[in-house]
This record gives sequence, structure tokens and C-alpha cells, in this order.
Amino acid sequence: MSWIRPLSTEVDEPADVLGAKAAGLVLLRRLGLPVPPGFVVTTSAYRAFRQAGRLPDGLDGELATAIADLERTTGRTFGGPGRPLVVSVRSGGEVSMPGMMSTVLNVGLTTGATAGLAAETGDPRFALDSRLSLLTSFAAAIAEQGGPPLPDEAVGQLRLAVTAVLDSWDTPRARTYRQLHDVPDDLGTAVVVQAMVFGNRDPDSGTGVAFSRDPDTGEPMPFGEVLFGRQGDEVVSGRSLTRPLADLAERLPAVWAALRQAMERIERHYRDACYLEFTVEAGQLWLLQVRPARFVGAAAVRLAVDLADQGIIGRNAALLRISPGQLRQPRTPRLATVDEADVLGRGRGAGPGVAVGRVATTADRAARMAATGPVILVRPETSPLDLHGLAAAVGVVTARGGPASHAAVVARAMGKAAVVGVADLVVTDDTIRIGGRTIAEGTVIAVDGSAGIVVLGDPPITGTGDDLHLRQLLDWADAVSGDSSDRPGDVRLEAAHAVLARRQSASSGRRAH
Repeated sequence: MSWIRPLSTEVDEPADVLGAKAAGLVLLRRLGLPVPPGFVVTTSAYRAFRQAGRLPDGLDGELATAIADLERTTGRTFGGPGRPLVVSVRSGGEVSMPGMMSTVLNVGLTTGATAGLAAETGDPRFALDSRLSLLTSFAAAIAEQGGPPLPDEAVGQLRLAVTAVLDSWDTPRARTYRQLHDVPDDLGTAVVVQAMVFGNRDPDSGTGVAFSRDPDTGEPMPFGEVLFGRQGDEVVSGRSLTRPLADLAERLPAVWAALRQAMERIERHYRDACYLEFTVEAGQLWLLQVRPARFVGAAAVRLAVDLADQGIIGRNAALLRISPGQLRQPRTPRLATVDEADVLGRGRGAGPGVAVGRVATTADRAARMAATGPVILVRPETSPLDLHGLAAAVGVVTARGGPASHAAVVARAMGKAAVVGVADLVVTDDTIRIGGRTIAEGTVIAVDGSAGIVVLGDPPITGTGDDLHLRQLLDWADAVSGDSSDRPGDVRLEAAHAVLARRQSASSGRRAH
């Protein structure tokens, strides 16, 4: 059995073999978009690894062959002192599990390769910074499993990095995430290995994440964040102060234009909004991950209506995009009177809605306190180790990070209100300092994840106003069903779904004959 596939347009295997990340990279290549060369260790290797407790027989040889092919493609040498080849090693299961599994960057930066990179670029600081990133990401990858120290030999580093990524499927945080999201434990992960592109290369380099539309509202404008002069893990961790994605337009206009064009092309392929992770190296855009954006609530309604208005999907398809159950959920609430609220701090809204609960300053205490009432988890930033606290809390506040940080991504996926990047927030063991005041753990606060506001107490809350996009969707539903009553929206949509299902059944029957 072959354990490895190249990331090429000729590969035609599904996400349950390649993993969703690698399948997305193959798609990007087919669309003619810039993707660093590389290969994928398939999910079958994970299953063999789990059964045997070690890397499967034959994988070492295939890794050597794949690296040799990558050396020929890039004109570089893995671990070599002259034009060194450096790779990233990332997880990629069939189902996306953001931040839950390991990534090891800059694999192959041995002592000799680091010196070679410094000589090639004329920038020793850049080379040493990249070497430090390798040591840091490798240490983080083995923190829960333990393991041997990183060898100063490129092939050995690659082997340990692949092992660490495969192992990370079974870490406690990954198991907890799968339980919360009903992801089967036996799917396993693939491992994506790609030539590194360096977001920390120079002032015209950086890294970021982008939605083709606002994931909280569905507004048709690119949304995300960027971090100049850094590597990708610093964006999603929330440790560093990011900039709004639109800053690319001013600082690197050619990159901004290329990113906009890429998102338009991907949207038309998916017929859906998309999420991208990217790196810019010396003014060159590289795409590292893509998937449909999977909006919910009001954002999903607006997206469906806008795509139909643009002719990307039909009106019937727009109706089927929205389930009646989504319309049974309460409308996204907001604080009723912000001017009268006791505002503690402001940050960036990262999960729509309002949550009210008692302050908990650690994930463990959030999980315990949630047994006796709602809690708000307040942290400097969150990590995958905080997942049990995030799951228990009704909302989250962080001092650092942006709308694509770990806290924001997980809160949005769980439908929890979140405010991130509250600049003056300081979290201690059992208090928080915010807005010049000290707030004890257990104090009731409210979080407005749409407005990005944290307030003291339990303020009045109101629903949103009239939703023109929802009204448009329901008008289309009524046209399909012939219903002109004032019944609830979920009932009207359900009636339209029933008519469309009957039409589909009748059409299938005619084709069968």
C-alpha cells in the first residue's frame, strides 16, 4: 500500500483519504491559484499507525522519495547548508478541527541549514527567528504526548514531526472537540507536508486568514486579519496584535488584489462563501488552506439571498440552503441601551449575540462554575487546552487576538458570544482588571459579541430589527408553496421545502422511466 500522494492536479481522491486540507489544496491548484508544493500522508497511514503504535512499514522510504521530489521541484536541499529546503508539517482530517491538532513549522532547519538560510538571505536574524519557531512549535506538538528531543538532522526532524501530528488526533483536546461536534473518532488525520513560505521574511511578508464575506453578518466584503512579519501560528493563537485584513490594501495592494481575485474564483467554484489561510513572502501571495465558510443564522440567510441575486445559485437552491430549524432559533440579541450600560471595555466582536454570566478566569473554574449557572470565560487568550472551559461557558472575552484567533473561531463554531482583543484587560488568578476597575471572579457581566462590548451586570437585551434578507427569502418560499399567509417563517420555509422535494422526486421518477 502507498501511504503518500503528491499535492498535484492529477490526484483524484476524496477528503476521507487526503484529508480536507489536502483536498482543498488540490482544488486550489486546479483553479490555478498559488499553493506551495508538497505531499500528503494519507489517513490510511494514521489508521495503520494507530493499530501498530508506530509509523507503518514503508512510510520512511516513501517520505525519502517524496522529499527528493520536493527537492527537485524547488531546487533546494533538505537539511543542506546551501539553499536549504524547509517544510511545514500540518494536520488535516476529513472534518476541520480548528486549532485542535499539532502543526510543526520550519522542519529541516538544522544548525547547518539555519546557517545556510542566513547566508542565502543575508539576514541572520530571520534565520534564527525561523529556527526558534521550529523549536517552539515542536515543543508544543509533544507537550501532551512527551517524546524525544528534536534531532539536529532533517530526516529525523521530519519523522518526529509526522509522528507528533498523527499522535495529536488522540489528545484530550481533540477528543473533547470531536465529542462536542459529533465527529467520529475513527476518521483519523492526514499529514500535509509543504515547502515553507516565510511570513517572517521581511516587511513585505506576513500571514493571515480571510473570509470572503463577514461570517457574523454575511456582508459581501472580505473579512479577517493579517499579521505582518510573522508566521501563521501567531494569528490563530491570539498571542499577537493583528491588523484588519483591509490593511493589506494599503500596505501591499498587489497582494490585496490577488487575494480578492482568488476569493471570487473560489466562491464561484464552491457556490458558497469561503475561508482561506494565507502567507505572503516578499510580496508573493501563497494560499495554505481553503474550505467553505459554513455561515449560520442571519449570516447564512444573507449569503443565500445574495448568491441568488448574483446568479451564482438559483432561488430554489437558496431556499434549500436554510433549514426551518434555523428560523426557529431566537433572533440575534443586542444590548438594548448601550448608552445607559456600565461599559467595562471594548474589543472586537467575534461571535454575534449577547451572553450574561459570572466571570471565570480559568477554563477549569469555568467548567466547575457552569454547574450552578452561566459563566463568561475571561482569559488573556485561549488555546486548545481551554476547550472544556469554552464548551461550558456561554460567552468568552480575551485580552488579545482578533476575529480569527482560537477564541473567536471556536466561539463562533459553538454559537457563543465573544469579544476579543480588549486592549486594557488584565487577567489574574481570581480577578480581572478592565476599564480601570478590578472585577472579582464570580461577578456578573454581559458580552455583546456583535458590538464588541463588555458591560457590568445584566443589562436589558433586545432582538435585532427587521431583516430584509429574511423577508426576501420568505417571499421566495411563499412563491414556491403558494402560501400567502402570515404564518411563522419556519413553517413557510418548511412548506417550500416540501414542494421542492416533491418536484425533485417527480423529476427523478421521470428520468428513471
